[in-house]
Amino acid sequence: MKTIPVRLRERSYRILIGAGSIDEAGVLARATLGEKALRAVVLTNKHLDGLYGDRVRRALTRAGFTAHTFLVGDGERFKTLGTAESILTFLIGLGIERSDVMVALGGGVIGDLAGFAASIYLRGIRVVHVPTTLLSQIDSSVGGKTGVNHRLGKNLIGSFHQPSLVLIDPETLVSLPPREVRSGLFEALKYGVIADSRLFQRIARDTDLLTHLDQDSLAHLIARCCSIKATVVSGDEREAGLRKTLNFGHTIGHALEAVTNYRRFLHGEAVGHGMRAASRIAEQVGLLSRSDRQSIDGAIQGIGRLPAADTLALDAIISAMHHDKKSEAGRISFVLPVEIGRVVVKSDVPPRVVRSALKDSFRSRQR
Repeated sequence: MKTIPVRLRERSYRILIGAGSIDEAGVLARATLGEKALRAVVLTNKHLDGLYGDRVRRALTRAGFTAHTFLVGDGERFKTLGTAESILTFLIGLGIERSDVMVALGGGVIGDLAGFAASIYLRGIRVVHVPTTLLSQIDSSVGGKTGVNHRLGKNLIGSFHQPSLVLIDPETLVSLPPREVRSGLFEALKYGVIADSRLFQRIARDTDLLTHLDQDSLAHLIARCCSIKATVVSGDEREAGLRKTLNFGHTIGHALEAVTNYRRFLHGEAVGHGMRAASRIAEQVGLLSRSDRQSIDGAIQGIGRLPAADTLALDAIISAMHHDKKSEAGRISFVLPVEIGRVVVKSDVPPRVVRSALKDSFRSRQR
C-alpha cells in the first residue's frame, strides 16, 4: 500500500492507496482514530451502498465500530444545505459524539457533504474519506475543502475541515461508467498543466489505457496527482496563494455547472471546458504559446467529447463567474497557463478577452 503524507502539523494525515484496501477500512480507521471512537456513520448513496456498503460496514464492525448508514441522493443537485441539515438531524438522533467518525463512501458530492456536516456538528467531528470515483480519488478527497452549493454558485457555503484519513482503493473504479472515468481524467490533466509537464504528456500518451482502467496506469496517475495536491495543501492549507493554482479551469467550470443547475456537466467536463477557455485567455493576453494551447486542446479532445456549451448565454456564465468565491475586489480571478507545467493567477483580464475566449472555446469544440 502506497502512503502519501499531508503535512499540516496537528492536522496531518495520510493518503493510503492500495488495491482491495476498502476491506481494511476498519482496521486502518481504528489505527488512525484510536480506541475512543465507538461509532461510525457511513455517508453514501443507494447505488454505492449496494456495491460497497456491506464491505465497509463489515470492515468497521470487525474493528470494533458500531456502523450506521445514511443515504443521500446521487448528483450535484443534492449537495445543498437541506441535505446537510438532514445529515445533522440523523447524527443528533443517534447521539453521535465528538470521538465518533463520519465515513464518506463515494465521490465528490458525498465527500463534500460528509466533510461539511462533520465540520459543523458539535463544532467538529472526524471524517475518513473512502473515495470511489477517479475525480474524488485524485482531487476532492484531499485537502479539507468541504461545502454545499447555492443557486447562485457552487461551493459558496463551506469550511476547511481536514480528514483524519483518506483511503483509496483503485479497484472501486471498475464500477464507474466511462463518462465518469473521463470526467476524472479531465481533472487529472489539470495537475499536469499546473505543475508537471511529464504527467501531462503521460496522460495524453496513455489515455486509452486509463479510460480502459489499466490498474498500473491508474495507480501511477492517482499517486502522482495526490502527491502534487498534498504538497500544495501542505504549503498553503487555506488558499492564500499557491493553492489557488489548483483552480485552473474551475472559475469557468463552476459557472457552467451553476447556470445549468448542475445537470448538464459532470464536474470534470465543466473543468475541461474551463481549461480550454482559460488557455485561450492566456494565449490572447500573450502568456501562452499557440502550440501549448493547442497541446492542451488536443489532450482534452483525446480524453473525450465535452457536452455542448455553445447554447448557453455568455452573460449568464460571466455573471456566475462574478459570484465565484475566488473573486477579489469584484474582479474575476483566473488561473492561466504560462507553459505546460506552470501557471499564474490573474485578476486583471479585460472583459472583452474573457468573452472572446469563451465564444471561441465553445464554438471550436463543435468542429
